[in-house]
Amino acid sequence: MEEKIFDCIVLGGGPAGINAALYALRGNAKTCIIDTSTLGGQPVNYLEIENYLGFPSINGYELSEKFEEHLDKFNCEKFPNEEIQFIDLTGEIKIIKTLKNVFKGRTVILATGASASKLGIKGEKEYIGHGVSYCAVCDGGFYKEKNVLVIGGGNAAVEEGCYLTKFAKKVYIMHRRNELRADKIVQQRAFENEKVEFIFDSIPLEITGENNHVSKVSYKNLKTAKTDTISVEGVFPYIGFTPNAKHFSGQIMQDEKGFILVDSCMRTSELGVFAAGDVRKTPLRQVITAVSDGAVAGVYAVKYLEELKTVSKKEILSA
Repeated sequence: MEEKIFDCIVLGGGPAGINAALYALRGNAKTCIIDTSTLGGQPVNYLEIENYLGFPSINGYELSEKFEEHLDKFNCEKFPNEEIQFIDLTGEIKIIKTLKNVFKGRTVILATGASASKLGIKGEKEYIGHGVSYCAVCDGGFYKEKNVLVIGGGNAAVEEGCYLTKFAKKVYIMHRRNELRADKIVQQRAFENEKVEFIFDSIPLEITGENNHVSKVSYKNLKTAKTDTISVEGVFPYIGFTPNAKHFSGQIMQDEKGFILVDSCMRTSELGVFAAGDVRKTPLRQVITAVSDGAVAGVYAVKYLEELKTVSKKEILSA
């Protein structure tokens, strides 16, 4: 196992992490970026992004490639596919241990993102990969001329539901309220799509199947308390996100859902530790806000490193 020492360690290779690393490198900080998978983050799975400034419409994978190409101009040391074993953020020197390496640095930027939240109902776990999917772009092609159910009412749910109409015979979108949370333009597209049917004021109760594949979903109408079933071969939950924070949970301040609490400079409660993107508590989770977070975190990580050279840790704490 090799020991690697950096000024700034960026954990997470999505938009927030890539831009954080870029800004840290521009500040002449020796910087690396670590990811448990390949770089790119969630946008890799997005068929189309329409709200990133400068690109009226761009494929998510293509946008992620452009981010990484930009980062490569600064010769950033990248460590993809690292399996995290241990993280210590509490000392002056932060430590991230993986199966392959031990990383040490004076600053860490946490940009680990968030994962799709689970429904937590019977049958969900059992049918993952057998009709339950959290990525329409990845798995939509398996549902040609089949009926599928999308659960959720935000942009992700409605946009992915519309995307699934390219393959599916019918797309049901179930939402627990009587109106959607998605942007109006996104809602309009769905309402105008003849393949989309909405089931409002309802929640799923159980996913059942036949021959090791999803066949039905039982659900409850919250207004009438009546239960019913719907025949579908695919279920796509889009009900929010859970922060990817298990390796460092409890070492920094987090909210009740586990999202990291930061100040306006992306500083966490632990000196020298910053957070950016979907892993932090934020009112909006978009590619453009993640990139913005990364810029702030990178700039203030460099500022912290500069302060270490001239003032004591006690003085930084009281600043």
